[in-house]
Amino acid sequence: MSTPTTARGRPSPTAVPLFGAALAAGLSLAIAGGCGSVASRGMNAEGVRLFDQTRYEEAARQFEQAVYEDPNDSDGYYNLAATYHRLGTLKQRPSDLNQAEHYYHMCLDRDPNHQECYRGLAVLMAERGQPEEAFALLKGWADRNPASPEPKIELARLYEEFGDKKTAKDYLVHALAIDSGNSRALAALGKLREETGEPAQALADYERSLRGDQYQAGVRQRVAALRSRLNPAISTSPTTPTPAGGTRVVTGTTDSTRR
Repeated sequence: MSTPTTARGRPSPTAVPLFGAALAAGLSLAIAGGCGSVASRGMNAEGVRLFDQTRYEEAARQFEQAVYEDPNDSDGYYNLAATYHRLGTLKQRPSDLNQAEHYYHMCLDRDPNHQECYRGLAVLMAERGQPEEAFALLKGWADRNPASPEPKIELARLYEEFGDKKTAKDYLVHALAIDSGNSRALAALGKLREETGEPAQALADYERSLRGDQYQAGVRQRVAALRSRLNPAISTSPTTPTPAGGTRVVTGTTDSTRR
């Protein structure tokens, strides 16, 4: 499922993950930034606000108006998809989930590299018992974008969710070969290494991830825990600040806080 964020004007499907927490955790809404009309950006922002208040039907109406104002705004379609995804999951309405899938595809028609949309659609497919389609979706994205680490990170997330940690690690290593400082890939690799009994390597990955993005409270907590475990005499807790609120925001035309 998906959850909303505020920046490009999109919601995302994560509130009650029927499929699994790992995959759904990164999903979020977005508020349109540099693209789209002033009116559509405002409607997306209002829709995200309503989504955060669990007023999903009202949020959907705002997003519908946003895409009416700007039919080329991929974020507006993503927000609609995420909202119907949430409604369909909470209310057990297949018609809403069909709408969600429709809007995810409309989003990708307008932005073939919309990361949150790929994630949301893959989650929806997996939740609906279509894991092969979810893997095919992300592999197709990766094949079309061999120089991008993002599809590989999403594939790693999906493989991890289905219990194949070795393949998940391989994809994260490939992502880091493309972008050695990618905070999302490093944090994900650290988590896998911690879970598979490699605490020293996990700590190194987490610390590198924080150097690229200090505003990762969960990663900072893992660093503190591993430092204490590996060398309690000198362990110190990172003191980098955390932004107010727990919702991630997407600004401009790219999501700067994914994974």
